[in-house]
Amino acid sequence: MKRLAAALGILLALLVIGAASLRVDAPLTAVLPAAPSAPVTTAPPATTPPVLSALAIKGRAPMTGYARENFGQAWSDDVRVDGGRNGCDTRNDILRRDLIDPVIRPGTHGCLVESGLLPDPYSGERIEFVRGNDRVHIDHVVPLADAWAKGAQAWDDETRRDFANDPRNLQATAADLNRQKGAGDAATWQPPNKDHRCAYARQQIEVKAAYGLWITRAEHTALARELSRCR
Repeated sequence: MKRLAAALGILLALLVIGAASLRVDAPLTAVLPAAPSAPVTTAPPATTPPVLSALAIKGRAPMTGYARENFGQAWSDDVRVDGGRNGCDTRNDILRRDLIDPVIRPGTHGCLVESGLLPDPYSGERIEFVRGNDRVHIDHVVPLADAWAKGAQAWDDETRRDFANDPRNLQATAADLNRQKGAGDAATWQPPNKDHRCAYARQQIEVKAAYGLWITRAEHTALARELSRCR
């Protein structure tokens, strides 16, 4: 019994000492493990894509000597760009690419497009294409006249012909929008379909960078604006 009483006494003493060592006002972190820190996330800085920054900014050169014929025969297949020299003219190449379910005229070696449905990126509408109805045109994303005023005057004939038939610079669209655009650059014309303006700006930049064309200050501002709105 004496031994049991002694053991109980020691246990009681230890409990008293332990309770005294705990401070009621101790900070919570002293008795609870610290919560893991959340990962630090920062939004990437909004910067102008390097390819746009690399394009030279100059004024428009005079249009002296400009003519459509300077860019070779319309829709020539005799070009050095991808898709050229395939036995089909460029216009039908682009129609086959851009139309949904294009119908090809028999006996034309898979070339001549008779009909199809165009999901027009410029308007956001679907346009029925039937050969000869003049509802669908092929647009030069960077117009030939615009290119002439921004570097193409110095090119040789082959380069100008390649440029006029380069699939990167061609888009099937509504005829009325193609007429409305004319020779407008990004500062003077944008697709009515706002959801396509980002892609349109990128396409113009890609083409101008590939061919070493320059842009005006107003054009740079317009392209940078549309790029900043890309989703």
